[in-house]
Amino acid sequence: MSSGPIDVTFTAPIGLEIKGDVWSCVEVPDSVELFGTGKAIRVVARIDDEPLSVALMPTGSGGHMLSINAKLRKRLGKEVGDEVTVHLSERLT
Repeated sequence: MSSGPIDVTFTAPIGLEIKGDVWSCVEVPDSVELFGTGKAIRVVARIDDEPLSVALMPTGSGGHMLSINAKLRKRLGKEVGDEVTVHLSERLT
């Protein structure tokens, strides 16, 4: 799949175990099938009500993750373990 509009919405908890540590990320379900690659991809997204342009990074286990840094978690009022709703609206790369 190349760049262009997409319409994917999912709900997931913040917190993804990577190499024994919990990272403040959410995993994008079925992302390799959706995007046709396991490499990093830039997308336009909305997490709850916050619009973002972000890179989805490979998880290392065959998927992609979206990082939710401390500043964004504070704006959302969420912590690791809380659920967020993610809407992916456009693939940029």
